[in-house]
Amino acid sequence: MFCKPAFAASTALALLFAAPAFAEGRPAALIISQSGLGDQSYNDLAYAGFERALASTGIEGRTVESKEVVAQADEILRRASDAGFGLILDLEFAHGEPIAAVAKDYPDINYVILNQVVPGDNIASVVFREEEGSYLAGVLAAQMTTLPGVEGINEQPILGVIGGTKSAGIDKFIVGFIEGAMSVNPDIDVKVGYSNNFADPAVGMQMANAMYDDGADIVYHIAGGTGIGVIEAAKERGAFAIGVDTDQDGLAPGHVLTSMVKRGDVAVERIVADYAGDKFPKGQTISLGLAEDGVGLSPMEHTKDIIPADVMAKVDAARAGILDGSIKVWDVLSQGAPDYLK
Repeated sequence: MFCKPAFAASTALALLFAAPAFAEGRPAALIISQSGLGDQSYNDLAYAGFERALASTGIEGRTVESKEVVAQADEILRRASDAGFGLILDLEFAHGEPIAAVAKDYPDINYVILNQVVPGDNIASVVFREEEGSYLAGVLAAQMTTLPGVEGINEQPILGVIGGTKSAGIDKFIVGFIEGAMSVNPDIDVKVGYSNNFADPAVGMQMANAMYDDGADIVYHIAGGTGIGVIEAAKERGAFAIGVDTDQDGLAPGHVLTSMVKRGDVAVERIVADYAGDKFPKGQTISLGLAEDGVGLSPMEHTKDIIPADVMAKVDAARAGILDGSIKVWDVLSQGAPDYLK
């Protein structure tokens, strides 16, 4: 099996794609998003699924990483398409329009875009109903934020949430979190901020500390590597963070209340397996939510002892309501952003 390290600059693009021809079987490429490998979140989780898929299917593969992944979108996609890959999985949200254009020029290559729907006969779109898992995180946080007797919790009904960018893909999480919190307390104050990057922990720490200073005691991050700074701030302040994408509870045991897990690894593993079995879902959209175990809360291994049973009962009731349709969570992708987030 072949899985080379990622590359990091424009000149490395030429070096990577000038490599000797791959073995037969048309290998797979995984394009890493702007937060990079090592983010302990979205990219790392998807990469873990990619590695598992390569091992189980025998497909060869390579990661593709660039510090200028947004600016180099067309170049990256075209070089990968010219290099003999049969499957190109793209984790970068900003590649939606470029992948649609490039895919038309390479009808024999299979493309996958995560977190948005891009039409195309040879494109598979994978979307997650992150708003559903984030709703549960909001229900949990809104109950915990005024719970007496918990170290690090104050009496003020104030929460925080930090997104990496102001975009529909990030606002899905934020709106779900706010709606879940407001279902518990309609008057709760949820402070919202955007770091405008996914790879700067120092910015995440600064923004989280500002929210803690303003009375928040729980801050949810949807900011990739930037969010590591949010978790570190929670640890230093003796407050709480909520992790995202992967189970980040162990990054600061006792200070990550929960993580809203998004199983990007499962999605990537499934797509590669379908490709290997000649069942690639061309032109289809795969949607993964609570019902498919595509999103959900972490087991809260380090915090379950401070969460009362009645608090978890409300979280479980919210989950049941989403599954049976009695709770409809706002979906930014289909409904646009609500007025309070515009």
